[in-house]
Amino acid sequence: MCRLAAITSNRYLSPMENIAALETMKEGHDSSGMGLVLKDLGGLFEGLKGYPILSGICKEDKKGLLDEYMNRKGFKLIFEWSPKIRPKRGVSKRGHYFARIYDYPEPYIEISQKEREELLVKTRIELRQIGEKDGSILAFSFYPDVITLKEVGDPLELGEFFAIDNGELMAKIILAQGRQNTNYSIDLYACHPFFIQGYATMTNGENTAFVPIREFLMSRGFYGYTGYQSDSEVFAHILHYVVERLGLPIQYYKDVITPLSSKEINLRPEKEVLHILKKSLRYLVIDGPNCVIGFTPDGTCFMVHDSKKLRPGVVGGLPGKYCLMSEVCGVDRIIPERDSSKDIYPMKYDMVIVPPGASEVLIWNQLAGEFKEDRRHAA
Repeated sequence: MCRLAAITSNRYLSPMENIAALETMKEGHDSSGMGLVLKDLGGLFEGLKGYPILSGICKEDKKGLLDEYMNRKGFKLIFEWSPKIRPKRGVSKRGHYFARIYDYPEPYIEISQKEREELLVKTRIELRQIGEKDGSILAFSFYPDVITLKEVGDPLELGEFFAIDNGELMAKIILAQGRQNTNYSIDLYACHPFFIQGYATMTNGENTAFVPIREFLMSRGFYGYTGYQSDSEVFAHILHYVVERLGLPIQYYKDVITPLSSKEINLRPEKEVLHILKKSLRYLVIDGPNCVIGFTPDGTCFMVHDSKKLRPGVVGGLPGKYCLMSEVCGVDRIIPERDSSKDIYPMKYDMVIVPPGASEVLIWNQLAGEFKEDRRHAA
């Protein structure tokens, strides 16, 4: 199993908090990789929120190739951040780690945000394809106000390696995963979290329905549905497909990946819609066990489980700061002063949602198709 540590807050946090939680849950990961996705950035990036940030790694001798490609596309480099590497015996430096902020090409400055976002997805995919054969360029995300950092190693050692404690990287929403390598060779594209056009997810579990899900997504004609070095990457793409492409509320993500039985669907007021979704999107049903944590472009965070509920997950905290994690010891490490009796352990029909700003926690019940009235966590 892997371990997941997400924090959403109304103030800027250091990713070292997430890393501390992963260290507390260390028995659940084996140092085969850590991924970080930061959203709503502070620190060095607070004043640059409107510009897209390209996150990745390139070999030292391929910086020119990266510059040439981005210049040819018309992107103008505004600012570049690279971590101040502290050599660690257990971590091998891969190359040049970067988060590059660009201005859009001139033809794209006056067009819609959606068209600009689609340009960013295409650009990231093209960069990935350029560097895929020899590993010369790795492109993890390209989106405004988001940074992604990934590497092989123990999370605590990687935090020290990247000097994350120096305050340069800060954010209000941070997802971190300590990976346990099980089904695939170690590959940074297979390291969670996964990101696509403002949506991110990370998963503890496995997905034996990976192949039919992948084939369905790749048949949708959207260039972003590609890659798939991990069977869990499809969870991010399903989220994107349901909310972004189909325009459905986030709760329907649960209805798509873990649909109710026909008898249960008939208890919901929108039963006609749910029957259609279940039939037309049957290839997107996951086969767990899985615990999925993620966020949407507006900063909504969530946790959801498959119907087997065989992977742990807990949500706890205080108004203004909540943790969504694999184990309660991780929450204890970050917010020990909370009332732990109010911690939420979502069951198979539950979807836990923390709205932007982290002022409260909502529990949406799939069987009833409505939010529970228990608002103990409201500010």
